[in-house]
Parts: sequence; C-alpha cells; structure tokens
Amino acid sequence: MKPNPLLKKLGFSDSDRVVLIHADDVGMCQASVQAFADLTAFGLVSCGAVMVPCSWAPLAGAYAREHPEADLGVHLTLTSEWQNYRWGPLSTRDPRSGLLDEEGYFPRTVEPVQAKGNPRAVRREIEVQLEHARRLGINPSHVDTHMGTVIHPKFLDAYIGTARKNRLPAMIVRQDEASLRQMGLNALTAKIAARWIERLEREGFPMLDDIVMMPLGQWENRLEVAKEVFKAVKPGLTHFIIHPAVDSPEIRAIAPDWRARVADWQVFQSQELRQFLQAEGIQIIGYRAIQSLMR
Repeated sequence: MKPNPLLKKLGFSDSDRVVLIHADDVGMCQASVQAFADLTAFGLVSCGAVMVPCSWAPLAGAYAREHPEADLGVHLTLTSEWQNYRWGPLSTRDPRSGLLDEEGYFPRTVEPVQAKGNPRAVRREIEVQLEHARRLGINPSHVDTHMGTVIHPKFLDAYIGTARKNRLPAMIVRQDEASLRQMGLNALTAKIAARWIERLEREGFPMLDDIVMMPLGQWENRLEVAKEVFKAVKPGLTHFIIHPAVDSPEIRAIAPDWRARVADWQVFQSQELRQFLQAEGIQIIGYRAIQSLMR
C-alpha cells in the first residue's frame, strides 16, 4: 500500500518509524493499574487502554481523574479468559445476546463470541463500556479490542461506527486483502475487512500500519527480546502492545504468564531501553495526538 497519509498529518516523514507503546489490560487487576502509572511516569509507555468490565476499572478511573492528561482508551472486552477470575457484560444478562457462557460470564475464548454474538448486543455492549468509562472519569483517547474479538465481519460496523460517532481512533490496520489473508484471516473475513479499510482510507479515518506485541510466552532476557522486537519495526505507524503488571500475589494468582507481565513493567522502566530506542530512531507518540486530528 501507499505510505500512510497519517504520518505527514502528525508531522513525520514516510520513512519514520512511529510507535504507540501501549499498555493493554489496564484495570484487569490492581497490579495493571499501578504498572501503567509507573510506566507513564517513566515516559516510555505513551498510552494504554482500560478493561471497563473488570473489578479494578474504578481504580483506573481514579488515576484518570487525578491525571487528566493520561492517554487512556477503552479496551473493548467481550471475553473473560482466566480460570478463577472472571467478568461479564455490563449491558445484558440475556443468554440470547451470545455474550454469556454457561457460568454467566463472557466466554473464555474469541470463537464462541464471534460465532454466537448478536451484532446488536455487541454494539450495545461496546456503547455501554464507553459510557461507563466516562462515568468512571476516563476521557477516552481511542478504542481497541481485547483479544481481537471485535475484528470480525459481524462486529466491524459496531466497532468502527462507535469509534467514528465518538471521534475516537480505533485500533485497525490498513492492509490489503492479500496481506490480511497472510495474517491468518479466512477469505470472507479478509475480503470484508479489506473493503472496510479501503472505505476508511478514502474517508481519511486514521489507521495503523502494523500491530506488534511483546510475546507473553517468554519472559527471560526480556530487555533483549524487546530490543529485537523494536529492531523489526518497519517505517509507518505501529501499535506496540505490552501487558505490564507489578509483581504481586494478585497477578501471580490470576495469570499463568505473570512473569512476562512483570518483566514488561520492569523493562519499560529501563534507561537502557530508552537509550536503545533513541539510537534506533524510534519515534514515540500516544493516541491523543491522533485523536486531535479527528476534532
């Protein structure tokens, strides 16, 4: 595809490597909120997103009220993946919505939601999560999606439509149909998504060039892993995902991958990583800069 027109609007060149260093799962637990606060203060992490249905979302709201400059979006959540710590929809308790499993929570995996989720119920849940974020004191800078659940032909209209209605950037990558197939999407999903992307490009909706994530399955030598992942970042606008959490009994009890999450919290407070990114010429921005172009 042609270079991303958003780059020049943001003041960059087509060859610049521009990265949104994004903390996922803020509010999932107390450890995630404290980690976001620490990393934002350090300055490498530029943005994050709150899981509004989760128990510690009010603490994220309190942080946002105390730090109105915080670059926090809404991590639209339709799944509840952990074994012994669960959450469910804010908008409904109706099993016909397709948003509840047999235990009364969101399903643990993406597939049941995409197979059974009622598009109207999903749209309503998205809207309610945004409304609730604002009630908590969060001024959203963007929307994205937990576990990628809403990136599906049934839900794209709700996802993008709600973002546009609220003048919020959405985590969506500008890719053609062939690239989407290479990413693992089936033929129908790739075709529909490509049509959406073409339409959004014509309308000037801001989009990403890539999404990259620090691996959760490998926690040792995390600094070196981060360097390698950053080295591979291509020119354009990249949404760079980390899952930071402070070390606590809570995160150890919730997440089997807690070591990687704690390692993200530690590494992204590293002066060595800061100096490495500067040497690599990585430009770091947040979603507020993109949001300002939509007003």
